[in-house]
Amino acid sequence: MAVLALLWGSTFLWIEMALEALAPVQVTFARCLLGAVTLLAVCLLSGRRLPRGPAVWGRVFVAAFFCNALPFALFSFGQQSVDSGVAGVLNATTPLWSLLLGAVVGTEGGLRPARVAGLLLGFAGVVLIFAPWQARESGGWGALAIVGAAAGYAVGFLFMSRHLAGRGIPTIALSAAQLVAATALTAPTLVAGGLTPVEITPRQLIATVVLGVVATGVTFHLTYRNIAAEGATNTAAVGYLLPVVSVALGVVVLHEDFSLRIALGMVVVLAGVALTRRSTPLGLSRPLPRQEQDVRQ
Repeated sequence: MAVLALLWGSTFLWIEMALEALAPVQVTFARCLLGAVTLLAVCLLSGRRLPRGPAVWGRVFVAAFFCNALPFALFSFGQQSVDSGVAGVLNATTPLWSLLLGAVVGTEGGLRPARVAGLLLGFAGVVLIFAPWQARESGGWGALAIVGAAAGYAVGFLFMSRHLAGRGIPTIALSAAQLVAATALTAPTLVAGGLTPVEITPRQLIATVVLGVVATGVTFHLTYRNIAAEGATNTAAVGYLLPVVSVALGVVVLHEDFSLRIALGMVVVLAGVALTRRSTPLGLSRPLPRQEQDVRQ
């Protein structure tokens, strides 16, 4: 979980650096493509095969849309106007969305008062960071796009937990297939400003490669393994640690500003998240059938 938090938290830094040379649709497609190639190579070297059958691939494409194509595109769009550190803070709402979604579909066994208070407090922190009364400073629609990406992760995690992970297909094969599907879904978006030639420096190229290979390929496979082992809600809990990583990297590497308002918003979000964790999650956190065999694979 700690390794996943470190890798996932650094994603926002690499996106910010890649956007210095590439359009948002190019960043989205590049990370999907590089991540898919990385995991396909691991599959080949380990002798694993991609899943077969139209039913499985149909579910893979649904998961790829909500967990990869959509949030990746929203992050690339949002970080044009939102600092990488703030993006990580806003992404920390993923556990809140996951809990709320679990309550709606009935997998959380009802919400206790403390968890309801945590949800309300967490979203209040998002509003404080978003600062609609200061749209220019807060990033406006960019911040809203990142919150939407966090919600997309929650939907994707739930779908993967219920329909893909822990069902006899090796996680490396599932994660590779899903990034292949995400690459297919994002390729058509290149017509929207992604076909123009670009000038890219070595620094920006390295950032793009790291974003695709490590922060997308490796991180997504670890995410899938955690979903199989711990369930969707507990996997989303990694988001609690992301603000620390993303803010620290943004301030140290990119010299981003860190205002008192953002600091207070981050504290409020994390306090809300802490309240939601006061009782053991039900449903989504229960191990799935054959999960231990799947994780070993």
